[in-house]
Amino acid sequence: MYMRSIQKVLTPFKLIAMAKLGGSQLFLCVLALVAATAAADLPGFVESIDKTFWTEGSTFLFNGFNAHWLMGDAASPLSNGSKVTALFKEAAAAGLTVCRTWAFYDGFSNDSLQVTPGVYHEQVFKGLDFVISEARNNGLRVILSLVNNYNDYGGRAQYVDWARRAGLVVPSVDDFYTHDIVKGYFKDHIEYMLNRMNTFTKMAYKNDPSIMAWELINEPHCESDPSGKIFTAWVQEMATFLKTIDNNHLLGVGLEGFYGSSTPDKVKINNPNAVQIGVDFMEVHKVIQIDYATVHANPDFWLKGQSEDKKKEFINQWLWNHWKDSLEVLGKPFMLGAFGKTKKDPGYSEQIRNDFYSTVYDSIYSISKNGHKTFTGGLMWQLFVEGMESQDDGFEIILSQDASATALILNQTRWRCWGSHLCRGKTKKDPGFSEQIHNDFYSTVYDSIYSISKDEHKTFTGRLMWQLFVEGMESYYDGFEIILSQDASATALILNQSKNMGELAGSA
Repeated sequence: MYMRSIQKVLTPFKLIAMAKLGGSQLFLCVLALVAATAAADLPGFVESIDKTFWTEGSTFLFNGFNAHWLMGDAASPLSNGSKVTALFKEAAAAGLTVCRTWAFYDGFSNDSLQVTPGVYHEQVFKGLDFVISEARNNGLRVILSLVNNYNDYGGRAQYVDWARRAGLVVPSVDDFYTHDIVKGYFKDHIEYMLNRMNTFTKMAYKNDPSIMAWELINEPHCESDPSGKIFTAWVQEMATFLKTIDNNHLLGVGLEGFYGSSTPDKVKINNPNAVQIGVDFMEVHKVIQIDYATVHANPDFWLKGQSEDKKKEFINQWLWNHWKDSLEVLGKPFMLGAFGKTKKDPGYSEQIRNDFYSTVYDSIYSISKNGHKTFTGGLMWQLFVEGMESQDDGFEIILSQDASATALILNQTRWRCWGSHLCRGKTKKDPGFSEQIHNDFYSTVYDSIYSISKDEHKTFTGRLMWQLFVEGMESYYDGFEIILSQDASATALILNQSKNMGELAGSA
């Protein structure tokens, strides 16, 4: 028994040695990667336990991104979801595991999701179905935001306009939070969304673990009530309603992070220019049904005209103070829901952007490492793919065209994998798995490692695939296993990567 076990351990090394004799000098970088981290098999929901995230018995720490445009691309007959697929493949290869996106587009446009209260464009909803399905196929989870604070994509103003068109007196957009009919419209949207049956996965949204969390509203404001009490009451009502339908998923709010009148000292110390926008970070996140605390970081907008050093100093303090309050007062996990650097800022350069990203990533890492993983991750704003130039907002990053940003993201992903549920390859248990999909995934990962290492002076040194087995280990299969002696195509991919990395290692 003991000798048979030893033989199983030795067999993969014999195969590697045979490959050497065949003429390939192996630089063993057989990977699955922290940098490609994508296990498309997502068997469990993400939960909030002991001030951090867990899934399937492991802590869930993540490196992620925003991409608000996904549903529209998937619904468009011109694209038919091709950009969604391309993005998720690139993101998975970079080790990104969570994507925040819009589950709203309200109004009378042909591109809108909800045309009038409770009436939806089925083709657009199928686009959202596709986004969720493709996320699962590439090992990502999504955070779905349910309405916009701003007028873009309809937002609060559209709900108020619907009520006015119905003959109701609704004086202010802020009445979105108080008017019973308007609140009823939004509750109907929540209920319809949660009970939606995905046309690709054949699974109700409320039962799909590919959805990591719901988010009530993107960057809410309520300027008519600086105290924040109106908005907090709305969160309490909507969160309670949502949880009666779906208690599987995490629920967040979507705040930028401004403190309110319950903590005037924090307003002075933290809020840019001590501004109050009618929300209260502390009171909102005390709502029991809210599972985690979140902030955004927009120093290019909040600190216009100030130096980059001031912006970096601000971001470090902003994250530290909110994390500390989340841990010590709220007792909930903390995440950074959006951050970025705009090319439209005077004096912008790639180096300035990279320094900013490094500041944010270093802050997340150091706080989480020293804070028992209670700072769970961050979502950069935002990822595009090639061919989206007309939609540029100044913050976009295209991984396939931006080696330095990709390297920063991969490095952040590497440490996120420590102690977390991330470091895997491609699983046979994923719906729709095929050998070709498996090989395409590995090719994407290997190509990314090689190109970055080549362009960045060999600083991306390699990663380890998950995982090699030998014949006779069927009872141990986890879905990710590769048996070199039985899998010629995977072996060819591994040998080619070993050859490329070996040649690169020996180059000047």
